Amino acid sequence: MESRHILITGASSGIGLEAAQQLAAAGHRLTLPCRSQARADALGELLAKRQLQDQVSRPLGDLADLASVEQLAATLLEQGMPIDTLVLNAGLQYSGASEPRWSAQGFELTLAVNHLAHQALLQRLLPLLLASPQPRVVVTASEVHDPSTPGGRVGQPAGVGNLEGLRQGPGAAMVDGQTPFNAEKAYKDSKLCNLLMARALAASLAEQQHKMPVLTWSPGLVIPRGSGGFFRYSREHNPLGQTLFALLARDLLRVSETPARAGALLAELAAGPVAQETGFSYRSNRLVGPGQLRFETREPSAEASNDALAEQLWQLSASLVGLQADQGLNHH
Repeated sequence: MESRHILITGASSGIGLEAAQQLAAAGHRLTLPCRSQARADALGELLAKRQLQDQVSRPLGDLADLASVEQLAATLLEQGMPIDTLVLNAGLQYSGASEPRWSAQGFELTLAVNHLAHQALLQRLLPLLLASPQPRVVVTASEVHDPSTPGGRVGQPAGVGNLEGLRQGPGAAMVDGQTPFNAEKAYKDSKLCNLLMARALAASLAEQQHKMPVLTWSPGLVIPRGSGGFFRYSREHNPLGQTLFALLARDLLRVSETPARAGALLAELAAGPVAQETGFSYRSNRLVGPGQLRFETREPSAEASNDALAEQLWQLSASLVGLQADQGLNHH
């Protein structure tokens, strides 16, 4: 595969960082937005240690602030370098919190970072994707979007209702606008939104006759060793519970995936050959036996496959982030 220009959100830790290191080592050119200068510097040091910093830029872009996302996109558009792969991977979960947290614009933080900022970035950067000879979008979702999966069955199931919370706008604690705030459900709902957004994108691209695969995937349960990464917010609320959970899931039951292997799956989706030239697909890294995960194409949940809901979510989200629903799509 020839060298690609790949933008990855959430690449300063976890799966995104693993994928970024593997892609940089393979000679791809990377843009890795970081939410603060401190994160950008730390990432730069880490990459320099491994002699991987040459092809990597680390612009500032805080997904918890739509003004910062807009600034990031404006900078990239001004530079004008086509993007071959856009990887929407950043994910935030603050399990165990009883009160919602809020983004700079007053949206519940899980939804703001995991979904709204990603749609805002995606729509603004579509002209750079469409300028690539072989563009693709990769979206990191999660099995928990599906109430029939083991992770999806724990606690309240994902479900966005008729998107009443989005219709209410800033200040709504949940996407459905009905259920009381629940941090775990907020995360599941945001991952459901990721899949619906990807589905709406694929439909709009097809309508405009743009060839672009939209690859969505679930990495499975990834539990890093040490304190960083995805579970850092949960540890604030329940450090012992999180440690025991990690020990049980990772070391005893062996139901989890390693960050390195999950990163390799993401790197392959970002730069490897694609099975289809265009349209939506979903792959999941699912447990088939102790210590055995199989990565294969699957159907997302019924709710995640609802085209009318996907279209509604796209329209509402576009207006909440200050864009037209067709912005970026009618660019040639």
